[in-house]
Amino acid sequence: MKKFRYLRTSDIATAVGVHPNTVRRYEEWGFLPPIPRGPSGYRLFTQAHLEQMRLARLVLQGPWPGKEIRQSASVLVRRAASGDLGGALEQAYRHRALVQAERSQAEAAAELLERWSQGVATDTTAGPLHIGKAAKLLGLTTAAMRNWERNGLIKVPRDPRNGYRLYGATEIGRLRVIRMLRQAGYGVMAILRMLLHLDRCGSGDLRQVLDTPRPDEDIYSAADQWLSTLAEHEQRAMDIIAQLGEMMYQRQKQP
Repeated sequence: MKKFRYLRTSDIATAVGVHPNTVRRYEEWGFLPPIPRGPSGYRLFTQAHLEQMRLARLVLQGPWPGKEIRQSASVLVRRAASGDLGGALEQAYRHRALVQAERSQAEAAAELLERWSQGVATDTTAGPLHIGKAAKLLGLTTAAMRNWERNGLIKVPRDPRNGYRLYGATEIGRLRVIRMLRQAGYGVMAILRMLLHLDRCGSGDLRQVLDTPRPDEDIYSAADQWLSTLAEHEQRAMDIIAQLGEMMYQRQKQP
């Protein structure tokens, strides 16, 4: 009878392309099943540990598109690590639905942006509003509106008599677009990049501009490539489901 060969920490690390310390951290964080030790104290990994590590890397690597999706991913990996592959598969489908809903919201915001950029009205406010009334109309705080102005997302005309900000239909319409983009997860830098392009060029593929950091943007987040990030995570969700299916198949084959 062929002797069973256990895998070492370095074997697991090499197989998934990480440092051995990453494997140890995943064990500490509960992302791997319990790992037995040999007489000398070395970890004794099995093929099941390797497949779980592959799942964990697939789920956890890369930027996160939001707190809720990150928490969903952690639940999924820990459930699989506990041995409940059926429950993990259920969670994987819920996880995919979360990503799809986020992506749908991002696409809806992009469609409103495109409508607005083509000159179609997004607001019909009759007269100029002061900042307090404009904030109430939009469901925003005055602090957020001032912050967007400071960051260059909007220029607001002032009343020459007293210097108060005056928000007309043009400004309210622009704020509606900014608000929807922010609520859909787009980063301030991505929105600024797109608005600067629109103000300068008046046209163009605004989705691509939203999704493509400039070379001088040294540091950017998932929110600054939001459409690409969500598309990648939706594909990853499908890969997760496939990996769990393979793990369940391998378990069923065991005597």
